[in-house]
Amino acid sequence: MSPPPPPRAEESRQVIEARRLVSPALGAFAATLGGRPTAFIEDVAVPRSELAKFMGTIEEIAVRNRLRIFTLGHAGDGNLHPTVVFDESDADEFRRAQTAYDDIMAAGLALGGTSTGEHGIGTLKREWLTRELDPVSLELQRGLKRLFDPKNLLNPGKVVEA
Repeated sequence: MSPPPPPRAEESRQVIEARRLVSPALGAFAATLGGRPTAFIEDVAVPRSELAKFMGTIEEIAVRNRLRIFTLGHAGDGNLHPTVVFDESDADEFRRAQTAYDDIMAAGLALGGTSTGEHGIGTLKREWLTRELDPVSLELQRGLKRLFDPKNLLNPGKVVEA
């Protein structure tokens, strides 16, 4: 079997242009919400064989929580960025966004994925690290933190407590 032909220049240009339009499109949608629009931007990776199932699950989560969740990412490595857009001044919508966020994280892990594909664990995903890693792996992370930051100067109290 011969390798596929290289992408044509016009197709490549169109893909790049589509990607460039994502952020402005999200901003335009958020502007229609009123209140204080914001987003939880995810970084979840699943095995490529589970991408279609994960995308379907994200859509179900959006419907169940009556929210818009936009999903983009790097399908070639299974890394997706579900983006839950909501009005944070609406207490009920904020609660539904938090539920959707948690449901997305749980779905990714249930499909054999990870809570971070490329951007790491921040304060928003801190509790998900303890759900993903076993106690031995967590202690390894803490040990590395103590080794490289013995005075706890780097991001104290953020994610990995030494």
